[in-house]
Amino acid sequence: MSTHLVSLQLNQQQLELIDRSVSLGHATSRDALIRRALAEFDQPAPPKPTPEPPDLAGLSDQRELLLEHVMEPGTGKALEVMAGQVLRIEQVEGGQCVDFNCFNLHDYKEFMHTGRTRTVHGLLPTTGHFLWSAPPRERAMMYLLADTVRCNDVMFPRCSAYLYESAYGFSAHTNCHDIQAEAQREYGLTPDDVHDSFNLFMCTEVHGGRGHIKRQHSRPGDHVEMLALMDLLAVPNVCGADIMRTSNFSLKPIKLQVWRASEVDMARVPALPTYATQRTPADFKVSRVKADRALHRDAGYQPQFTNVPLQVSRIDIALSDDEHTRLKQAGLDEYYGDKNGDALRDLLFSWWEARFMA
Repeated sequence: MSTHLVSLQLNQQQLELIDRSVSLGHATSRDALIRRALAEFDQPAPPKPTPEPPDLAGLSDQRELLLEHVMEPGTGKALEVMAGQVLRIEQVEGGQCVDFNCFNLHDYKEFMHTGRTRTVHGLLPTTGHFLWSAPPRERAMMYLLADTVRCNDVMFPRCSAYLYESAYGFSAHTNCHDIQAEAQREYGLTPDDVHDSFNLFMCTEVHGGRGHIKRQHSRPGDHVEMLALMDLLAVPNVCGADIMRTSNFSLKPIKLQVWRASEVDMARVPALPTYATQRTPADFKVSRVKADRALHRDAGYQPQFTNVPLQVSRIDIALSDDEHTRLKQAGLDEYYGDKNGDALRDLLFSWWEARFMA
């Protein structure tokens, strides 16, 4: 039997992941892990065990109503929602999109991030999902307890005055950015502090490589309930799009309620680990919010990038005929041609991702 020598170029970060996998018992050596990847590359990963549901027996399901407010078309409302409180956003007439932002009440630079939420939960977050804050915090801010429509969007940006002027010719028109900015102005925040929204009751789909908005089917009483996991400034607004399908071409009121969560509500939230990389301002090299708008170079600046310069090492592995055949059958030649080491590196980490990532 002949052998085929393949050389992989791997930096220290890639080697760290390989060595950690070996230390966790996924293989006995680097070579063995690579060979396991070759053997299992086209096999489905084993299903992850379903977590046990929380034991709700004996817990109270009684909530206390703390606040109720109806947002009229063209308006929004900034609400303090403390950890352990539930924000309920409810359709009054049905068919109305609601844009939603939130901020850490004690540090407004930590805010809900649609990109991280989208990466973790997909394009349509719903019951059982979290709303995550932006890097470098990346903490769970809210937990979705209930969602009767299950049609929420984290793909489309908020509508804006520019959109209505450039596309429709309006010099002034209700729009989510300006409504949001005006609502959160009550707490000293500026139009620059508005960020992309969690678009509640907004039905979207992707086809032809583009996102598309569909008419929605929410009815009176349909609602989303979100449990605050930290003290928040929550800012929902009635989406201002009356000439789009977003809210079925009309603007309607929306009811807001804040409740003190019940014991059952609290027990339903899955436990999440914490990580050292969930950084706070105390970890920043520049920890203070910049107070002026002009930019000025720091003459004493010295770059301190993570793990730079990257150090590349070479690993040689002798593949058997069968292993070499499996490598060539992986369909990676269109990307790497005859560079078998590059193809094997791709296969290794693609296998690792499929096998060990949720």
